[in-house]
Amino acid sequence: MRGGQAPGVSEAEMTSLAEGNRPGPLPRGRTRAGANMAAEGAGGGDPAVGAVAGAVGPPGGHHQPGLPGASHHRWLKQASLAVLVVQNASLILSIRYARTLPGDRFFATTAVVMAEVLKGATCLLLLFAQKRGNVKHFVLFLHEAVLVQYVDTLKLAVPSLIYTLQNNLQYVAISNLPAATFQVTYQLKILTTALFSVLMLRRSLSRLQWASLLLLFLGVALVQVQQAGGSNGSPRPGGQNPGVGLAAVVASCLSSGFAGVYFEKILKGSSGSVWLRNVQLGLFGTLLGLAGLWWAEGGAVASRGFFFGYTPAVWGVVLNQAFGGLLVAVVVKYADNILKGFATSLSIVVSTAASIRLFGFQVDLLFALGAGLVIGAVYLYSLPRTAAVVTPPLNTAPLASGRHADPEEEPFLPKLLAKEKGS
Repeated sequence: MRGGQAPGVSEAEMTSLAEGNRPGPLPRGRTRAGANMAAEGAGGGDPAVGAVAGAVGPPGGHHQPGLPGASHHRWLKQASLAVLVVQNASLILSIRYARTLPGDRFFATTAVVMAEVLKGATCLLLLFAQKRGNVKHFVLFLHEAVLVQYVDTLKLAVPSLIYTLQNNLQYVAISNLPAATFQVTYQLKILTTALFSVLMLRRSLSRLQWASLLLLFLGVALVQVQQAGGSNGSPRPGGQNPGVGLAAVVASCLSSGFAGVYFEKILKGSSGSVWLRNVQLGLFGTLLGLAGLWWAEGGAVASRGFFFGYTPAVWGVVLNQAFGGLLVAVVVKYADNILKGFATSLSIVVSTAASIRLFGFQVDLLFALGAGLVIGAVYLYSLPRTAAVVTPPLNTAPLASGRHADPEEEPFLPKLLAKEKGS
């Protein structure tokens, strides 16, 4: 589940951890289109989180039977909000900080690869723990899930390639744009995901959602006009090119939107845990990341070393990328759409405030207006529709290999949705 991918798998809004959870009809006033797009903002820098969450759909914020009471559930929602805000803001701020430090600059391609390796290794450990430390069962399970069912594994090669590209583009964008400007502009991923959902999945959006997407675009445009004019007077370290940063963030948003919807589309034909999908994505992501590293910076990495320029701040970025998205995948169970939208909006405020303090960023009228429009648009987009378009319930479907998933095989792990009825 990739992130800046997710980088890596990413962007990033995942699924509940209830055993055998199957998404049924959404509650009145909720649609999968609105759920997926609003959840896209909760993925932070991890595209994989956004993609898998989009495929499963959010839990909707209902009281879970296993929770002891409403007060406990309220506390979990508040904790989820804090985690989502911190993860969304901290990843962007930490990348910006690490990329603008004086001295030797690390290779972004190596950071992308390291995040994939750590994320994949963590998911392998989770799967191993789920097998209760039985090495034989663990190896047999991986052989069956990754090699025997190779068709399902190969399906993830395309989104993994896109996520790897997206993760590298995020580094380019954040290296050339102030953190607050990037955070606002990156919300275009909600627009691109919505458009790809309409085109590829035949989803419908309410008038309010279309209006909020228009406000989102206008807000981003105002922020970019302010950035191009340089009217905020904030210092611009040498070598930074706002035009390159804008192109990178737009390309990242396009790739995030397409990959998330494509991922959702192909995963409707399979069943498996989120952690298994992360292992498969991490496998491709590591290989593709190494290929990109060799193509873009192979000579420099060979002469200076893979970990050239790595400092504690850089390791913090890598760890945030690797584990931040997985943490969001757990806590997002307790966050409904409105909470996710509020978390995204609040993270913009946090990023802006931190940028003022850390990087000398100065807020002018254009930026405040644009950021305000984006914050309002994200919140409005997350609101439930008055006239719900409810999708039919989903049944567990066989994997591409023809084998049905065993609900006892992977207990306590999130399940990906299966094919829709009649498909």
